[in-house]
Amino acid sequence: MNQISPTEMANQMADAKPDAPAPLLLDVREAWEVQICAIPQAVHMPMSEIIARVGELDPAMPIVCICHHGSRSAHVGQWLETQGFSQVSNLTGGIDAWSRDVDPTIARY
Repeated sequence: MNQISPTEMANQMADAKPDAPAPLLLDVREAWEVQICAIPQAVHMPMSEIIARVGELDPAMPIVCICHHGSRSAHVGQWLETQGFSQVSNLTGGIDAWSRDVDPTIARY
């Protein structure tokens, strides 16, 4: 699984075009964490629901998994790869790094 830095992800989102859309941002944190802070474009699907909801995801679409610091999202990304998802990345440092490096308006916890 690839790792992607917050800056690289921000650049991919900024460079998105209709023929090359930005990756799906998959936030696997718990609901209470998302209430504290979230990347607005992210789809929230808690880690505990991934197995039941995997059918909602497109295996052909690039996906960046996000959590607080990058550990849970790495586990989800690895599992997605075992399910045939071939374009999965993990946001290095999670939303905490995103807040530090890209968007300081996002609360840290």
